[in-house]
Amino acid sequence: MRKTHFRLLMAAGSMLAAGAIALSGTLAATAAPSSSAPGIEHFQFMSTSATATRDTVIAHGVFTAGGVDITTSNTTDTLKFPNGTIRLRHSPGTGPQSFNPHTCLITVHQHGTYTLLSGTGKYAGISGHGRYRLDILAVGARSHGKCTQKKPPVTFELIIRASGPVHL
Repeated sequence: MRKTHFRLLMAAGSMLAAGAIALSGTLAATAAPSSSAPGIEHFQFMSTSATATRDTVIAHGVFTAGGVDITTSNTTDTLKFPNGTIRLRHSPGTGPQSFNPHTCLITVHQHGTYTLLSGTGKYAGISGHGRYRLDILAVGARSHGKCTQKKPPVTFELIIRASGPVHL
């Protein structure tokens, strides 16, 4: 089940009205191995589309690769790299979020944990875990002169930074 960032923001917006937001972030990890020794790996995910089902991801540290993060459920993702894939599970994000009904500014700052579940190709046998930080900055759409979260934001930026020990 794929969720777009817009759907996550929609869920966040409806909970904001109730005084809280439950926004689960996407996160992930890894790339093409250059060593079998354990070490720290860093992952960065980026998107400028609130309706995307895939984000770009770059892994660097013990190994380096670029690819896409494909959301497979609310808590799992598949990282697709040229030499294989990595499946991971992440916790729902927690942290402050806000929506300004006058300026339409949406901000989300969340954090959580992840675990690498499995890999294929050059990532077969991968294991690891770590922490992530998710940041969203967006400008919501207007309808009849008023801010609305029923439409995709007019501008959207998502950055996720994750890091932790990996072993391959």
